[in-house]
Amino acid sequence: MPRAVRFKEYGGIEVLDVVEVEKPVPGAGEVLVAVRAAGINPGEAKIRSGVLHSRWPATFPSGQGSDLAGAVEAVGAGVSGFAVGDEVFGFTDDRASQAEFVAVPADHLVHRPTKVPVEVAGALFVAGTTAYAAVRAVALSPGDVVVVSGAAGGVGSLAVQLAKNAGATVIGLAGPANHDWLRRHGVIPVAYGAGVGDRIKEAAAGQVDAFIDTYGDGYVRLAIDLGVAPERIDTVIDFAAAEEFGVRTDGNGAAASAPVLAELAELVADGRLEVPIARTYPLADVQDAYRELERNHTHGKIVLLTSAG
Repeated sequence: MPRAVRFKEYGGIEVLDVVEVEKPVPGAGEVLVAVRAAGINPGEAKIRSGVLHSRWPATFPSGQGSDLAGAVEAVGAGVSGFAVGDEVFGFTDDRASQAEFVAVPADHLVHRPTKVPVEVAGALFVAGTTAYAAVRAVALSPGDVVVVSGAAGGVGSLAVQLAKNAGATVIGLAGPANHDWLRRHGVIPVAYGAGVGDRIKEAAAGQVDAFIDTYGDGYVRLAIDLGVAPERIDTVIDFAAAEEFGVRTDGNGAAASAPVLAELAELVADGRLEVPIARTYPLADVQDAYRELERNHTHGKIVLLTSAG
Protein backbone atom coordinates (compact mmCIF):
# COMPACT_ATOMS: atom_id res chain seq x y z
CA MET A 1 0.00 0.00 0.00
CA PRO A 2 1.18 3.56 -0.64
CA ARG A 3 2.47 5.70 2.22
CA ALA A 4 1.59 9.18 3.42
CA VAL A 5 2.50 11.55 6.25
CA ARG A 6 -0.16 11.75 8.97
CA PHE A 7 -0.59 13.20 12.46
CA LYS A 8 -3.44 12.37 14.84
CA GLU A 9 -3.13 15.32 17.23
CA TYR A 10 -1.46 18.68 17.53
CA GLY A 11 2.05 18.61 18.87
CA GLY A 12 5.75 18.63 18.13
CA ILE A 13 7.68 16.80 15.46
CA GLU A 14 7.11 13.51 17.29
CA VAL A 15 3.41 13.41 16.27
CA LEU A 16 4.37 12.96 12.60
CA ASP A 17 4.12 9.42 11.22
CA VAL A 18 4.46 7.83 7.80
CA VAL A 19 1.63 5.31 7.46
CA GLU A 20 0.09 3.08 4.82
CA VAL A 21 -3.07 4.50 3.23
CA GLU A 22 -5.50 3.58 0.51
CA LYS A 23 -4.41 4.68 -2.94
CA PRO A 24 -6.49 7.74 -3.93
CA VAL A 25 -8.86 7.48 -6.87
CA PRO A 26 -9.14 10.59 -9.06
CA GLY A 27 -12.65 11.99 -9.32
CA ALA A 28 -14.11 14.01 -12.16
CA GLY A 29 -11.75 16.78 -13.13
CA GLU A 30 -8.89 15.32 -11.07
CA VAL A 31 -5.50 13.85 -11.84
CA LEU A 32 -3.80 11.17 -9.75
CA VAL A 33 -0.13 12.09 -9.34
CA ALA A 34 2.60 9.69 -8.31
CA VAL A 35 4.53 12.17 -6.19
CA ARG A 36 8.30 12.26 -6.49
CA ALA A 37 9.05 15.47 -4.59
CA ALA A 38 7.13 17.53 -2.03
CA GLY A 39 8.50 20.68 -0.45
CA ILE A 40 7.95 21.41 3.23
CA ASN A 41 7.05 24.83 4.61
CA PRO A 42 7.00 26.68 7.95
CA GLY A 43 3.23 27.13 7.80
CA GLU A 44 2.78 23.35 7.84
CA ALA A 45 4.81 23.10 11.06
CA LYS A 46 2.65 25.80 12.64
CA ILE A 47 -0.56 24.04 11.59
CA ARG A 48 0.75 20.76 13.04
CA SER A 49 1.64 22.45 16.34
CA GLY A 50 -1.85 23.94 16.68
CA VAL A 51 -0.63 27.55 16.64
CA LEU A 52 -2.87 28.32 13.64
CA HIS A 53 -5.93 26.37 14.85
CA SER A 54 -8.18 29.43 14.87
CA ARG A 55 -7.15 30.33 11.32
CA TRP A 56 -6.62 26.91 9.69
CA PRO A 57 -7.93 24.11 11.96
CA ALA A 58 -6.84 20.54 11.31
CA THR A 59 -9.18 17.56 11.01
CA PHE A 60 -7.62 14.40 12.40
CA PRO A 61 -6.00 12.30 11.19
CA SER A 62 -4.45 15.05 9.10
CA GLY A 63 -2.09 14.91 6.15
CA GLN A 64 0.46 17.54 5.31
CA GLY A 65 1.76 19.51 2.38
CA SER A 66 0.75 21.56 -0.64
CA ASP A 67 3.77 21.50 -2.99
CA LEU A 68 4.24 18.51 -5.28
CA ALA A 69 5.93 17.24 -8.41
CA GLY A 70 5.71 13.85 -10.04
CA ALA A 71 4.15 11.90 -12.87
CA VAL A 72 0.53 11.41 -13.90
CA GLU A 73 -0.65 7.99 -12.70
CA ALA A 74 -4.29 8.27 -13.85
CA VAL A 75 -6.82 10.88 -14.97
CA GLY A 76 -10.43 11.31 -13.93
CA ALA A 77 -13.45 11.92 -16.10
CA GLY A 78 -13.47 15.15 -18.06
CA VAL A 79 -9.74 15.82 -17.79
CA SER A 80 -7.97 17.01 -20.91
CA GLY A 81 -4.42 18.21 -21.39
CA PHE A 82 -2.84 15.54 -19.18
CA ALA A 83 -2.01 11.93 -19.95
CA VAL A 84 -0.57 9.03 -17.97
CA GLY A 85 3.18 9.44 -17.69
CA ASP A 86 3.26 13.22 -18.06
CA GLU A 87 5.72 14.98 -15.76
CA VAL A 88 3.79 17.58 -13.77
CA PHE A 89 4.03 19.83 -10.75
CA GLY A 90 1.57 21.95 -8.82
CA PHE A 91 -0.34 21.96 -5.58
CA THR A 92 -3.14 20.49 -3.52
CA ASP A 93 -5.47 22.36 -1.15
CA ASP A 94 -6.12 19.18 0.88
CA ARG A 95 -2.93 19.00 2.99
CA ALA A 96 -1.99 15.84 1.16
CA SER A 97 1.15 16.26 -0.94
CA GLN A 98 3.59 14.62 1.48
CA ALA A 99 2.59 11.20 0.23
CA GLU A 100 3.37 8.77 -2.55
CA PHE A 101 0.09 9.46 -4.38
CA VAL A 102 -2.33 12.38 -4.34
CA ALA A 103 -5.43 13.24 -6.37
CA VAL A 104 -5.29 16.86 -7.51
CA PRO A 105 -7.69 19.07 -9.51
CA ALA A 106 -6.34 19.31 -13.04
CA ASP A 107 -6.31 23.11 -12.88
CA HIS A 108 -3.80 22.91 -10.01
CA LEU A 109 -1.17 21.29 -12.23
CA VAL A 110 1.35 22.42 -14.84
CA HIS A 111 3.58 20.36 -17.11
CA ARG A 112 7.12 20.35 -15.73
CA PRO A 113 9.71 21.81 -18.13
CA THR A 114 12.65 19.48 -18.67
CA LYS A 115 15.07 22.18 -17.49
CA VAL A 116 13.36 22.37 -14.08
CA PRO A 117 14.60 19.59 -11.76
CA VAL A 118 11.89 17.59 -10.02
CA GLU A 119 13.01 18.64 -6.53
CA VAL A 120 12.85 22.31 -7.58
CA ALA A 121 9.39 21.90 -9.11
CA GLY A 122 8.25 20.07 -6.00
CA ALA A 123 9.28 23.00 -3.83
CA LEU A 124 8.01 25.85 -5.98
CA PHE A 125 4.36 26.35 -5.08
CA VAL A 126 4.20 27.84 -1.57
CA ALA A 127 7.52 29.71 -1.59
CA GLY A 128 7.28 30.76 -5.22
CA THR A 129 3.74 32.07 -5.19
CA THR A 130 4.28 33.76 -1.82
CA ALA A 131 7.35 35.59 -3.12
CA TYR A 132 5.57 36.45 -6.37
CA ALA A 133 2.58 37.94 -4.54
CA ALA A 134 4.74 39.90 -2.08
CA VAL A 135 6.85 41.46 -4.82
CA ARG A 136 3.75 42.32 -6.83
CA ALA A 137 2.11 43.85 -3.73
CA VAL A 138 4.83 46.46 -3.20
CA ALA A 139 4.61 47.61 -6.84
CA LEU A 140 8.31 47.83 -7.68
CA SER A 141 9.62 49.98 -10.51
CA PRO A 142 13.17 50.39 -11.86
CA GLY A 143 15.09 52.61 -9.46
CA ASP A 144 13.15 51.62 -6.37
CA VAL A 145 15.02 50.40 -3.30
CA VAL A 146 13.38 47.45 -1.53
CA VAL A 147 14.43 45.66 1.64
CA VAL A 148 13.68 41.94 2.09
CA SER A 149 13.88 40.34 5.55
CA GLY A 150 14.76 36.66 5.75
CA ALA A 151 16.44 37.14 2.38
CA ALA A 152 18.14 33.73 2.32
CA GLY A 153 15.11 31.68 3.40
CA GLY A 154 12.73 29.69 1.24
CA VAL A 155 10.52 32.69 0.36
CA GLY A 156 13.09 35.45 0.77
CA SER A 157 15.63 33.87 -1.58
CA LEU A 158 13.02 33.95 -4.35
CA ALA A 159 11.64 37.38 -3.46
CA VAL A 160 15.04 39.05 -3.80
CA GLN A 161 15.47 37.58 -7.28
CA LEU A 162 11.99 38.54 -8.44
CA ALA A 163 12.57 42.07 -7.09
CA LYS A 164 15.83 42.26 -9.06
CA ASN A 165 14.00 41.07 -12.15
CA ALA A 166 11.61 44.01 -11.63
CA GLY A 167 14.55 46.42 -11.85
CA ALA A 168 14.77 47.34 -8.16
CA THR A 169 17.84 47.77 -6.01
CA VAL A 170 17.47 45.01 -3.43
CA ILE A 171 18.81 44.98 0.14
CA GLY A 172 18.67 41.51 1.69
CA LEU A 173 18.73 40.93 5.45
CA ALA A 174 20.53 37.70 6.26
CA GLY A 175 23.29 36.17 8.34
CA PRO A 176 26.90 36.58 7.13
CA ALA A 177 27.04 32.96 5.93
CA ASN A 178 24.57 33.83 3.17
CA HIS A 179 26.00 37.18 2.09
CA ASP A 180 28.08 35.75 -0.76
CA TRP A 181 25.02 34.04 -2.23
CA LEU A 182 23.10 37.31 -2.09
CA ARG A 183 25.93 39.23 -3.76
CA ARG A 184 26.08 36.66 -6.56
CA HIS A 185 22.42 37.41 -7.23
CA GLY A 186 22.92 41.17 -7.34
CA VAL A 187 21.56 41.78 -3.84
CA ILE A 188 23.16 44.09 -1.26
CA PRO A 189 23.56 41.98 1.90
CA VAL A 190 22.96 43.50 5.33
CA ALA A 191 23.35 41.58 8.60
CA TYR A 192 20.29 41.39 10.82
CA GLY A 193 20.39 42.08 14.56
CA ALA A 194 21.05 45.15 16.70
CA GLY A 195 21.61 48.28 14.62
CA VAL A 196 20.05 46.82 11.47
CA GLY A 197 18.08 50.02 10.82
CA ASP A 198 21.26 52.08 10.61
CA ARG A 199 22.92 49.50 8.38
CA ILE A 200 19.91 49.57 6.03
CA LYS A 201 20.02 53.37 5.83
CA GLU A 202 23.72 53.27 4.99
CA ALA A 203 23.28 50.57 2.32
CA ALA A 204 20.28 52.37 0.84
CA ALA A 205 21.87 55.83 0.95
CA GLY A 206 18.78 56.97 2.81
CA GLN A 207 16.24 55.79 0.20
CA VAL A 208 13.93 52.90 1.10
CA ASP A 209 10.82 52.73 -1.08
CA ALA A 210 9.41 49.31 -0.20
CA PHE A 211 9.80 46.49 2.34
CA ILE A 212 9.00 42.78 2.07
CA ASP A 213 8.89 40.96 5.41
CA THR A 214 9.23 37.18 5.26
CA TYR A 215 10.49 36.75 8.83
CA GLY A 216 8.37 38.74 11.29
CA ASP A 217 9.88 39.70 14.64
CA GLY A 218 9.45 43.47 14.39
CA TYR A 219 10.35 44.11 10.76
CA VAL A 220 7.02 45.76 9.94
CA ARG A 221 7.61 48.36 12.65
CA LEU A 222 11.16 48.81 11.37
CA ALA A 223 9.84 49.46 7.86
CA ILE A 224 7.47 52.11 9.23
CA ASP A 225 10.36 53.68 11.18
CA LEU A 226 12.39 53.79 7.95
CA GLY A 227 9.63 55.91 6.41
CA VAL A 228 8.19 53.33 4.04
CA ALA A 229 4.54 53.98 3.17
CA PRO A 230 2.24 51.26 4.61
CA GLU A 231 0.85 50.42 1.17
CA ARG A 232 4.39 49.52 0.04
CA ILE A 233 5.07 47.18 2.95
CA ASP A 234 4.05 43.53 2.64
CA THR A 235 4.41 40.92 5.36
CA VAL A 236 3.69 37.26 4.75
CA ILE A 237 3.98 36.30 8.41
CA ASP A 238 3.30 39.10 10.93
CA PHE A 239 -0.46 39.54 10.67
CA ALA A 240 -0.77 41.29 14.04
CA ALA A 241 1.67 43.99 12.93
CA ALA A 242 -0.11 44.24 9.59
CA GLU A 243 -3.37 45.01 11.38
CA GLU A 244 -1.65 47.51 13.70
CA PHE A 245 0.07 49.46 10.94
CA GLY A 246 -2.26 48.87 7.99
CA VAL A 247 0.29 47.18 5.75
CA ARG A 248 -0.35 44.55 3.11
CA THR A 249 -0.39 40.79 3.67
CA ASP A 250 -0.35 39.42 0.12
CA GLY A 251 1.14 35.94 0.11
CA ASN A 252 0.51 32.46 -1.24
CA GLY A 253 -3.28 32.87 -1.38
CA ALA A 254 -2.98 35.96 -3.58
CA ALA A 255 -1.05 34.13 -6.31
CA ALA A 256 -2.02 30.47 -5.95
CA SER A 257 -2.69 29.52 -9.55
CA ALA A 258 -1.33 27.34 -12.33
CA PRO A 259 -0.56 30.36 -14.58
CA VAL A 260 1.67 31.88 -11.88
CA LEU A 261 3.40 28.52 -11.40
CA ALA A 262 3.97 28.26 -15.14
CA GLU A 263 5.49 31.77 -15.16
CA LEU A 264 7.81 30.91 -12.28
CA ALA A 265 8.85 27.65 -13.93
CA GLU A 266 9.69 29.53 -17.12
CA LEU A 267 11.94 31.88 -15.13
CA VAL A 268 13.68 28.86 -13.59
CA ALA A 269 14.10 27.18 -16.98
CA ASP A 270 15.52 30.41 -18.45
CA GLY A 271 18.04 30.80 -15.64
CA ARG A 272 16.41 33.96 -14.26
CA LEU A 273 15.27 32.38 -10.99
CA GLU A 274 17.25 29.99 -8.82
CA VAL A 275 15.39 27.90 -6.25
CA PRO A 276 18.03 26.92 -3.70
CA ILE A 277 17.53 23.40 -2.38
CA ALA A 278 19.04 23.13 1.08
CA ARG A 279 18.57 19.38 1.47
CA THR A 280 16.37 16.47 0.46
CA TYR A 281 15.05 13.73 2.75
CA PRO A 282 13.26 10.46 2.02
CA LEU A 283 9.59 10.51 2.98
CA ALA A 284 10.29 8.14 5.90
CA ASP A 285 12.54 10.80 7.47
CA VAL A 286 9.84 13.47 7.62
CA GLN A 287 10.54 14.14 11.31
CA ASP A 288 14.20 14.91 10.55
CA ALA A 289 13.18 17.17 7.68
CA TYR A 290 10.91 19.26 9.88
CA ARG A 291 13.48 19.27 12.67
CA GLU A 292 15.91 20.99 10.30
CA LEU A 293 13.23 23.35 9.01
CA GLU A 294 12.25 24.46 12.50
CA ARG A 295 15.80 25.46 13.38
CA ASN A 296 15.02 28.49 11.18
CA HIS A 297 18.50 28.79 9.70
CA THR A 298 18.09 26.97 6.40
CA HIS A 299 19.16 28.63 3.16
CA GLY A 300 16.56 27.62 0.60
CA LYS A 301 14.09 24.76 0.53
CA ILE A 302 13.89 21.36 2.20
CA VAL A 303 12.24 18.68 0.07
CA LEU A 304 10.83 15.22 0.75
CA LEU A 305 11.48 12.62 -1.95
CA THR A 306 9.38 9.49 -2.44
CA SER A 307 9.91 6.29 -4.35
CA ALA A 308 6.67 6.78 -6.31
CA GLY A 309 6.55 8.11 -9.84
